[in-house]
Amino acid sequence: MSSAGHFWQLILGTIIALLPLINPLATAPTFLAITEGDSPERRMQQLRMACVYMVVILVSFLVGGTFIMNFFGLSIPGLRIAGGLLVAGIGSGMLMAPAREPEKDDPARAAARAKRDVSFSPLAMPMMSGPGSIAVTIGFTSLSTGWFDYIAIILGILIVAAITYCVLRLSERIVGVIGVNGMNALSKVMGFIILCIGIQFVVNGVLGIVQDPAVIHAIRDAVVQP
Repeated sequence: MSSAGHFWQLILGTIIALLPLINPLATAPTFLAITEGDSPERRMQQLRMACVYMVVILVSFLVGGTFIMNFFGLSIPGLRIAGGLLVAGIGSGMLMAPAREPEKDDPARAAARAKRDVSFSPLAMPMMSGPGSIAVTIGFTSLSTGWFDYIAIILGILIVAAITYCVLRLSERIVGVIGVNGMNALSKVMGFIILCIGIQFVVNGVLGIVQDPAVIHAIRDAVVQP
């Protein structure tokens, strides 16, 4: 595959992997709830800063992913399997969770509304850049062979942030059009997609272990020895 093709593949892969996890459509009702009472200008300011924080958090884990892996002695297959299990758990929870209307007196939302600034927490973290998004971002370091690849992944993160901003900017209209039942159905679809992404991460990790030259040599030696 040409370098240009790999570049665009990384951008598209980043968007496909992160967008269902961030799921701005399902985040829209919560965004409206925790910014309830804010002026439109204040709400948009919170949204802009949340998207900026999301990009900073994910890019930081992307750039520092290799250092984190080396520091803790983590392997690429192990990282893929762990991240895949985490992402699959999130998707399974979304898929199997019973549909229900959001509680207006939810203590977490009440606490969020009481904060003067909710752009970093809970908007940027954990709603937009939670454990699943961070795990996927670190997992992309295994696909990167140089700074050109990192630039492609960062561009994918920026595109996801732009899509998230545009969707949440129109959150009032979206919630009004889709309704509660539509949001619940959308959450199920996104949960299934996230579950598939997590399982694929696990499969890639297992294949990485099976195809490891050291493992192949060990199996060959075990078979050859009398």
